[in-house]
Amino acid sequence: MPPRPTRDDDARPIPRQGRPSERRPDPEDDDGAFTVDTRGRRRPPASPAPRRQPTARPVREGHPARPPRPTGPAAAPERPPAPEQRPAPPRRSRPVAAPPEQEPRPRRRRPWLLLPALLVAWLAFLVVTPLHAWSSVSRVDDAPAGDRPAETPGDTYLLVGSDSRDDLTVEERRELGTGNAEGRRTDSIMLVHVPSGGGKSAIISIPRDSYMPIPGHNSNKVNAAYSIGGPQLLVQTLEQVTDLRIDGYLEIGFGGFAKVVDSLGGVDICVPFDMDDPKAHINLAKGCQTLDGKNALGFVRARYSDPRGDIGRAERQRQFLAAIMKGAATPSTVLNPFRYWSFTHTAAGAVGVGEETGMRDAANILLAMRGAGNDSTLSLTVPIQDANYPTAAGSAVKWDSERARELFTMLREDQPLEAPPAGTDGKPSAG
Repeated sequence: MPPRPTRDDDARPIPRQGRPSERRPDPEDDDGAFTVDTRGRRRPPASPAPRRQPTARPVREGHPARPPRPTGPAAAPERPPAPEQRPAPPRRSRPVAAPPEQEPRPRRRRPWLLLPALLVAWLAFLVVTPLHAWSSVSRVDDAPAGDRPAETPGDTYLLVGSDSRDDLTVEERRELGTGNAEGRRTDSIMLVHVPSGGGKSAIISIPRDSYMPIPGHNSNKVNAAYSIGGPQLLVQTLEQVTDLRIDGYLEIGFGGFAKVVDSLGGVDICVPFDMDDPKAHINLAKGCQTLDGKNALGFVRARYSDPRGDIGRAERQRQFLAAIMKGAATPSTVLNPFRYWSFTHTAAGAVGVGEETGMRDAANILLAMRGAGNDSTLSLTVPIQDANYPTAAGSAVKWDSERARELFTMLREDQPLEAPPAGTDGKPSAG
C-alpha cells in the first residue's frame, strides 16, 4: 500500500501500533542506528534522508499555541555542572598491631637436679653436727702416774658410768632417786677393745666390787680407786691389773643418762623380769617396752631387785648402751634434723673425755656400743671365780685369775675374737 502523501500541516507521523519487532525505523529519528529484529536478524540502517524542517502545527481552537522547538546549540537543555571530581582520598591501610613482645619463657623447673645438692647438704649436716657438738665436750685429766704398759696394735678404751650428783639439782635428785651422797663413785666400768685387724670388738664389764690392788692404797674394791683418785687412779689401777694400755677415756653421769634418753624420745628395752626397786625408783613389768630417761636410769642402776646383783646389772648396762646407739642410728633420729642435733649436743654435754681422747676414739667407742645390739660386738664380763668373796672391805667379787689373764693376753696381742672366751659369761667358775 503506497504511503499517504505528507501534508504540510500534518504532524509527525504516528507509527503504527504493533509489536516492537514490526516497528520500522524512522529515517528522521534514527541517524544511522541499527534496528534490532527480535527474530535474530540484524538489519542495516536505512540511508539517511535529508532532515526536513518542522512545520508549524496549526493551533486548534481552545488550545494555546505551542512554542516552537528551539533548534541549534541552544536547543540542548542545560545540564547542571558536574560536581568537581575530587580525587578519592587515599585508602588508609588498616593499622596492624605489632605483635606483643614475647616474654622469655620461664625455664621448666627440674626438681631432680636439686637432689645432688640436697644430698651433699644433708651429708654435710650429718658430719658438721657431731663436729660442732664435739667442741662442747668437757675434758677430764685421766693421765695415770708411774710406768705404763706398752702400746698394743688394737685400741682399748675405758668407759665409766659415774653416779656423781654434782650436776643435778635438788628436784632432779628427788625425781631420779639418786640420793644426796657426796663424792664420786662408779656405777659401771667397762673396757672397750677395738682390734686393728679382723675379729669383733669387745665390751668387757668390770664389776665395781672387783677386789684388786690399788696403787698406793693396798687392795680394795676397784670402785674405791675412782673415789680416791678419780679417773687418773682408776686408769692406773686397771692398767696394772690387765697389763693393757688404755688409749682413751669416756665418762657419763646420772644426769647425762636421763637427758640422752629423753633426747631420743626414749629407748626400747626388753626388761628380763619384773623389776620393782624402790631404791632405783622403778616398777617395770617384764617384756619389751619404751623407757623414758627416768626409768632407763633406774633400769641400769637397779641391783637389789636383780638376783645376780652387780653381775646382772653389768649385763643390763651393756644392753642399755646398745639400745642407746640403736636409737641414735634409726631414721627417725638421723633424718630428723632437730632430734639429731638434740641428741648429739645433749650427749656431748653429758660426757667427759680424757685429755688425749680424740673424736676418732669416741667414734670407736660408739660403734662398738652399737654393735652390741646386733652381735657384731662381743658383750663379755671379766671371768669371775667368786661373786661373794669375803674381804677386809666387805663382800667383793674375786676374778678367775687364770682365765682373766688369758682374756687380756688375747686382747693385748690383738688376737681376733669371734666368740666369747671361756668364763666370760658372768657365771662364777667352779674353782
